[in-house]
Amino acid sequence: MEKKQQQKYGRKSRFQRICVFCGSSPGKNPSYQVAAIHLGNQLVERNIDLVYGGGSIGLMGLVSQAVYDGGRHVLGVIPKTLMPTEITGETVGEVRPVAGMHQRKAEMARQADAFIALPGGYGTLEELLEVITWAQLGIHDKPVGLLNVDGYYNSLLSFIDKAVDEGFITPSARHIIVSAPTAPELMSKLEEYVPEHEEESAKLSWEKEQQLVYTTEPDIAR
Repeated sequence: MEKKQQQKYGRKSRFQRICVFCGSSPGKNPSYQVAAIHLGNQLVERNIDLVYGGGSIGLMGLVSQAVYDGGRHVLGVIPKTLMPTEITGETVGEVRPVAGMHQRKAEMARQADAFIALPGGYGTLEELLEVITWAQLGIHDKPVGLLNVDGYYNSLLSFIDKAVDEGFITPSARHIIVSAPTAPELMSKLEEYVPEHEEESAKLSWEKEQQLVYTTEPDIAR
């Protein structure tokens, strides 16, 4: 009954499913863990389902548990080789095993209407930058958000702004990234996001880009 009431009285969102990238570690700052739970609660409040990397530990475990406890669908996409290390105990929601890292990213991206990055490490950054690049190439128009908890991503944002100043990233491509310090602020910005297109940007098809990735790049560990 409680789950049905949450679904009934939650806010209406333009998104049905959001993909969250985040660490399989909890991080040293407790605010990262709190932010993961708050983000999960925001998704529940707005009647949004979760797509994520499938782990049950670290920030992945916290955000997925919050969404699942709130009565929303949770889809975890995880390479079979990572299941012993990133899943402990009972799984949360639906777990979809895939062959490797590239299939994981492609499946998460296909399932989601938007992307959010919580604090994380190399794997989180790699996933984040790839969906940003896909947006720049015109493969998708889905919003990309950074949950900049306690300034965690300040250095990354400064680097990107420097790249704009030096002519390596266009101002319209900089517009792809939306950031905010709290989940409610970030969700509001993502709801209002309108993409800016460049006339010269390549309009690759999703399937063609993924076929290229699968046939030219080796899998790497997260």
